[in-house]
Amino acid sequence: MATKELKRDLKNRHVQLIAIGGTIGTGLFLGSGKSIQLAGPSIIFTYLLVGIALFFVMRALGELLLSNSGYKSFTDFATDYISPWAGFVTGWTYWFCWIMTAMADIIAVGVYTQYWFDIPQWVPALICLVILLGFNLLTVKLFGELEFWFAIIKVITIIALIIVGIVLLVIGFQTNTGTVSVTNLWSHGGMFPHGVTGFLFSLQMVVFAFVGVELVGVSAAETANPQKSIPSAINKIPVRILLFYVGALFVILCINPWDKLSASSSPFVEVFSLIGIPVAAGIINFVVLTSAASACNSGLFSTSRILYNLSSNKLAHHKFTILNKNHVPSNALVTSAIVLSVGALLSKVVPEQAFTIVTTISAICFIWVWSIILISHIRYTKRRPDLRAKSTFKAPLTPFINYVVLALFAFILVVMLFAKDTRIPLLLTPLWFIILTFIYNSCHSSRPSVPMKKFK
Repeated sequence: MATKELKRDLKNRHVQLIAIGGTIGTGLFLGSGKSIQLAGPSIIFTYLLVGIALFFVMRALGELLLSNSGYKSFTDFATDYISPWAGFVTGWTYWFCWIMTAMADIIAVGVYTQYWFDIPQWVPALICLVILLGFNLLTVKLFGELEFWFAIIKVITIIALIIVGIVLLVIGFQTNTGTVSVTNLWSHGGMFPHGVTGFLFSLQMVVFAFVGVELVGVSAAETANPQKSIPSAINKIPVRILLFYVGALFVILCINPWDKLSASSSPFVEVFSLIGIPVAAGIINFVVLTSAASACNSGLFSTSRILYNLSSNKLAHHKFTILNKNHVPSNALVTSAIVLSVGALLSKVVPEQAFTIVTTISAICFIWVWSIILISHIRYTKRRPDLRAKSTFKAPLTPFINYVVLALFAFILVVMLFAKDTRIPLLLTPLWFIILTFIYNSCHSSRPSVPMKKFK
């Protein structure tokens, strides 16, 4: 069983839609409510800023992955260009990132379900997790198909929202909060109603909204033609950011003044309820529910593959390399699902705070992973100028832009320290890195030729 290999069953259409699904998730559909309350209309600039930064991260990731066909994830080039410790910590941190993200997603499933049913959040969250585990155990192609259709639903919804919003703008539609107008962007306290502070405090949730954009890299090992599909998916990210994030939020804020939106519910659902289409609001709630399920699906996929990769590199228990008859890492999948179920427990214990806690931890850990990509890329350009010269997908403005984005990430972490909701998770997250470093050191062999002992 362990000698089997992952199948390259993901086609170009799967990779393209995984890239879209990775950039549209719970952070946009649910988290944007809180972001809007913090930043007001300036949230549009926050999304633009973080989106541009992550495009450069993705270009660096793309060049690194395509420089070596043996690279399957971040752990591989982090080990090569930084150190075995960096590979170990980044691999496990990426797993932890997606555990936290998927926890937020199943918590969101419970929140959305309460739109129709008065049941505890944790019940639908757990049901959703079990169903997705069953699908993922079948084939990677089924994962690709699920993400393909989930992403199609998201895309159609956002495009429909934008079209409806434009029509309402043109006709000057009246809602119970006033006229649909572009002036709603600045006539309720200006573009920065809470000043620069509100703009900065919204950065955490916006960072979380973009988590998963790097999922294209995780799927590379199971992509039929990575040399073609990965550059294509990465280069389309700017258009997707402008359309799905900036476009959707622009329309939402024109339809409804920012101060009339709730921080605890989806602004997408609120907008359709506001314009007097309750059936449409129900449909949109179903869409954002499937979006959360989609993001959880991505979480299961990525956590299982990173465990498989860690195990393949002898940085995790050898049983995580075992594949079932469908060439799926079943042990890694089931283990990740069990850990993910803690999200359902959080929904039961602290339903009000659960979403903020896990999204903050997730955002911090993703900043680590994105930073490792940028640092690895800087070292790659210095140590392997031969590969850089041959690259057909060179990252632009290297290394200057790498340092600029790294500085932005450091600044975002400092901002989190000053925000009440994010301070405690930020101060607790370093414990994860301390624990990983302790485990690495305790397992590190004294023999230089064997950097890590095999986990048993």
